[in-house]
Amino acid sequence: MKGNISKVYLVSTDNRIVGTRRALEMVEGLDFKDKKVIVKPNFNTADATPASTHNDTLVAIFKWLKEKEAEELTLAERSGPPLTVDVLKEKGIYKLQDQLGFNIINFDELTEKDYIHFNQEGLHWKNGFIIPKVIKEAEALVNTCCLKTHGFGGVISMSLKLAVGLVPRRGFPYMPELHKSFQMGEMIAEINAAFTPDVTLMDGVEAFTAGGPATGCVKQAKVILASKDRVALDAAGLAVLKKMGSNNLIMNTPIFDQGQIKRAVELGLGAGSADEIEFVTEDIKSKKYAEELKEILNKD
Repeated sequence: MKGNISKVYLVSTDNRIVGTRRALEMVEGLDFKDKKVIVKPNFNTADATPASTHNDTLVAIFKWLKEKEAEELTLAERSGPPLTVDVLKEKGIYKLQDQLGFNIINFDELTEKDYIHFNQEGLHWKNGFIIPKVIKEAEALVNTCCLKTHGFGGVISMSLKLAVGLVPRRGFPYMPELHKSFQMGEMIAEINAAFTPDVTLMDGVEAFTAGGPATGCVKQAKVILASKDRVALDAAGLAVLKKMGSNNLIMNTPIFDQGQIKRAVELGLGAGSADEIEFVTEDIKSKKYAEELKEILNKD
């Protein structure tokens, strides 16, 4: 995608429901009418947002998709270290399922035949990796991530990091390989080469500026971001962290030199520089916020 302009839609707000709807409504070219849509949240654990996707954000996405006349809605996820079923219960997702009428795919319950293998020359993965066929073959895919640092090698956990939840944790060698690697950021980016979401929404109402992914230093970022470009979205998220003040790995590393971002750009997954990112807003407050982020991106 290098050389193209990637749009990041920004809403400055502390209201997740309003912000989610406004951000998604701005994204150009989305069409979910009569489609079976999979929604992939961030349910690594059931810890409070920004550790995991807030239920208000999830509800707003499902209701918006229903208004867009999606034929069928499915939440699909794999947690870890906790069992996915336990995280779903603790977060009240089965109750939401009863209320909103969506399906649930628990990746823990998949067998090897339910996965598709991905490998290509130059990957940092020894023998590639696998992701669920339902993701690769989805008619439409909506990702929703949090805005946070990652204290165990990933540096950041945003839209690119969300893909780790597609790779199985139990009974397969992939997670030990990832967690032992000194190229964790690069390997995270490479998972994203195996699939493409229609849009990713980032809940940045609150953010971890240090620590993460389950606990950390919480600051009020008061922003909702959305984009079709996962790289541009994470670059914008990093600019938010720099704006608020974050840990040394964030503050002292140029945004496009971060491992996940740099490798994703090499793979052609998104914007390669600040010049290729355009913020789209609808109000004065959001425009001012976007101008601050653009300034950070340009200077970095």
